[in-house]
Amino acid sequence: MKKFLSQLMIRRLVSSMAAMAILALMTGPPGSTLTPTAGLTGSFTEPWSFFGLFRTLRGVTFFATALLMWGIWTLWLYYGKSIKGVATRVMAVPRTASEKRPVRWAVGVVLLFVALILPHVVTDPFWQAAMVEQIAVYVLLAIGLNVVVGFAGLLDLGFVAFYAIGAYTTAWVTGSLPTPPLFGIHMDPFFAIPIAIIIVMVAGIILGAPTLRLRGDYLAIVTLGFGEIITIFANNLYGITGGSQGSSLIPHFKLHIGPIKYAWGLTPVPYYYLTIIFVVLFLVAFSLLEHSRVGRAWTAIREDEIAAESVGINPLKYKVMAFAIGASTAGFAGVVTAGQSNNIFPSSFTLSFSINILVLVIFGGMGSIFGVVLGAIMIQTASMYLLHTPPAGYQSSDLYIYLGALLVVMMIFRPAGLVPSKRRKREFKLSGEQHEGHLDEVLTGDVP
Repeated sequence: MKKFLSQLMIRRLVSSMAAMAILALMTGPPGSTLTPTAGLTGSFTEPWSFFGLFRTLRGVTFFATALLMWGIWTLWLYYGKSIKGVATRVMAVPRTASEKRPVRWAVGVVLLFVALILPHVVTDPFWQAAMVEQIAVYVLLAIGLNVVVGFAGLLDLGFVAFYAIGAYTTAWVTGSLPTPPLFGIHMDPFFAIPIAIIIVMVAGIILGAPTLRLRGDYLAIVTLGFGEIITIFANNLYGITGGSQGSSLIPHFKLHIGPIKYAWGLTPVPYYYLTIIFVVLFLVAFSLLEHSRVGRAWTAIREDEIAAESVGINPLKYKVMAFAIGASTAGFAGVVTAGQSNNIFPSSFTLSFSINILVLVIFGGMGSIFGVVLGAIMIQTASMYLLHTPPAGYQSSDLYIYLGALLVVMMIFRPAGLVPSKRRKREFKLSGEQHEGHLDEVLTGDVP
């Protein structure tokens, strides 16, 4: 038996079967105190549709999927280099063309045109609302977190706090909280946009100044605590935030400049266009920042903070700048959410929200603006599709299981993300070459 299991093909098959068995258990029916084994047996014996083709047992479906995964794994191990070579040759032409600035601008204009006509093509009310609430807003948040995590290399697990501050600032200036509004004047949500952006940037500075001297896991713990503190404050301070009951009715956006008068209502399309305008503005601003002196300083800090400090870069200064600038998008996203939903509740600003944004950044490619946007669109669209048209056996509580599995696969096969930034791609390549060179030295005996 030991000799049989020692064969490479068998080990791969057993690994595939074990992975799919764990997935079947995690996505299966729950157990109960009366029948404690119901969850275990039901995970494999419950009737289920085989990808919509025919009815069978869950165990058969996962067994067939395990065999398919084992086959793909085996083919990749044997023919992976050939597939990579073909893919490299096929992608050589578009990759060369993408290096030219006019081509990139042309692609950007085409994508912007598609984004502008999309609400007229997708007329389903669910998807029109999802394009604002779950896609465009998440794109904004991912762009902002990418500045912190991707550009500066700071792990922020409390990014939802800035989003919450932006939303509650909107409720405050419009007079929708128990706290009196600024100067006692009930403002339009449009005026909340600059106020919210300024307040969240100040919050980023206040958080960053004393804590960004920390590094790695310690910084992650501090930001995690900051996110939880904001949520708990919003939930408990009834006299200021309204507590768990949330805010009162927040008015919609209104535009009144001379003869121009327009009021946003319940229809999500106007909010979509408003968000797209700011997405484009933030994309342009952050692209310029990436290639500026500030962006190069962030890159240096991300790669080696001690070396960056030795050449005259002030790490604390640029870290605080990253926190403040990244938070600005979260502030605007909070304004849009508050203005569209009319009510905000503390239960909307949880840790899972921050984790979800971090997943978008990692999946798309940390440090890659286009990759982060693409990753946010792909994952959020897939999540909304599973919610709107769930396949057989899918449960909404299983979403983070699939996101976690997706991250594991990405870290194994594409650690730089879906569309890695040029700098990070170069860093991964140099790191691999250095590792291979050191390994060769060890094997040849040049290094003890």
